[in-house]
Amino acid sequence: MRLSNLPLNTFKEKPAEAEISSHQLMLRAGLIRPLASGLFTWMPMGLKVLRKVEKIVRMAMNEAGAFEILMPAIQPAELWQESERWGLYGPLLLKMRDRNDREFCFGPTHEEVMTDIARRELKSYKQLPVTYYQIQTKFRDEIRPRFGVMRAREFLMKDAYSFHLDQESLQETYDLMAHTYQKIFDSLGLQSKSVDADSGEIGGNKSREFHILANSGEDKIAYTDEDDFAINVELAPVSPQKQKESKEIHNLEKISTPEIKSIEEICEKLKISPKDTLKTLVVEGEDESLIALVLRGDHVLNRHKAEKINGISKPLSLASEEKIENAFELKPGSLGPLGLNARIIADHSAICCKNFVCGANETGFHYKGVNWEIDLPKPEAADLRDINEDDKSPDGNKIKIARGIEVGHIFQLGEKYSTAMNANVLNQAGKEQNLLMGCYGIGISRIVAAAIEQNYDEKGICWPNAIAPFELVLISINAKKSKEVISVTNKLYSDLTNSGIEVLYDDREVRPGVKFADAELLGVPHQVLIGDRTLSKGIAEYRKRGEKDFQEYKLGDIRSHISQILEMNRNVSPR
Repeated sequence: MRLSNLPLNTFKEKPAEAEISSHQLMLRAGLIRPLASGLFTWMPMGLKVLRKVEKIVRMAMNEAGAFEILMPAIQPAELWQESERWGLYGPLLLKMRDRNDREFCFGPTHEEVMTDIARRELKSYKQLPVTYYQIQTKFRDEIRPRFGVMRAREFLMKDAYSFHLDQESLQETYDLMAHTYQKIFDSLGLQSKSVDADSGEIGGNKSREFHILANSGEDKIAYTDEDDFAINVELAPVSPQKQKESKEIHNLEKISTPEIKSIEEICEKLKISPKDTLKTLVVEGEDESLIALVLRGDHVLNRHKAEKINGISKPLSLASEEKIENAFELKPGSLGPLGLNARIIADHSAICCKNFVCGANETGFHYKGVNWEIDLPKPEAADLRDINEDDKSPDGNKIKIARGIEVGHIFQLGEKYSTAMNANVLNQAGKEQNLLMGCYGIGISRIVAAAIEQNYDEKGICWPNAIAPFELVLISINAKKSKEVISVTNKLYSDLTNSGIEVLYDDREVRPGVKFADAELLGVPHQVLIGDRTLSKGIAEYRKRGEKDFQEYKLGDIRSHISQILEMNRNVSPR
């Protein structure tokens, strides 16, 4: 494609409305344009990337034996009422009425429609197992759309659904889809991790998330390099630690700490580490009581784990300062487990602490030299905290923590929808049996943004080879001053294109600096430069995106060199 034929508008400045790098770069590079809150038009360059992601996903699903269909985006309310999700799904569900006053919704997902197809089309166990998939536009009415296409209201998704007669068959397809998803992300050239996850609003018995690793990710992933251990931090169990032996037990001492309200402040005053302190958080109980959760000062409360403890209100709610003052007659900054009149639950690591510092339950005072079973009884023990890099995996390997962007999720739904919607087949005994169901989703448009979050620098996007809008950008320099530059570049463009290489030819009559800046911003993986200075020596220049210097090749050899470089990069394994 000649860039002079493409009405491409790029920008140097970061758009004020864009909070994360992918949103900024997609707007600056002209990949997308906003229409309304959470709605975007995919422009030609962006659409090329989107279609490449879509193609890789489609090929993998076809190879896995799934059958592609296309279901309506608009769905009748009756199906959602059958599954009892019409009222439960909440304001994310965009509802509407047609001219006959019938209720519909713009589908955020397609479990109901797919189950309706299954109960109409599947009659016998001989038709099982079967997996259908589609690539379709979805709509979720996010209360606060943000981060561009990362959390848009309208998005492109691949969703697949499988049907089975027994759990063994469902597990086989679930495992196949997990393998297929990993193959997809490898083919895309992206670093990813899959983790056990919560099924959330989709429901079901078992699920697994797939994350693209990126510093901007909203989820935290705990994993190890030595084994297959990987799990979302909110679900990662932390085993009880062995209590460290202490040569000396300190005496309990009450100290004045006026104006001190935080772990950081008490550590600075006493010249100690947060590991030597305990913090007490007060949460609401189910019976309107208050419950104290005690953690080591350097640890973070895991809300997901705390919510599972009997007696704690769901969702987890921290008690207000007013409630704490009314119940304990002091402000939260001086709370501690010693002498506190409340149910106390301590994290395993907190129970291992000796000679610790904690609030004295008296405003402006703390205790130091506190020890369980000497100064106060051992409380209830529970796993209350986030796993961190000081912990070990179940196999004893060092934990690493990375941020991830969720781009895929697979579920074992079981009979959730088939029971609600009466979807069954005749089994081997000729009796009706409810179908077991699996569900497998990938955010196609979200992958584009996640790929950028994982692959960019200060100059722009650094596309993985597999999904770059073009493989090569061909740049002519000072063509207005040299007919030879125009002639040679035109011929090279024709030769490379005829060789099956996707070439973006920057033949615009603009300054060289503009061409270089746009080439970096657009992130095309490979660059070839033809200029009057080097052409007089019979030389063309090549540079890979992200490298500092151009390499020189004889003009007669540049085509074969480029073909060889691109072939190597097409076959290279992802990082």
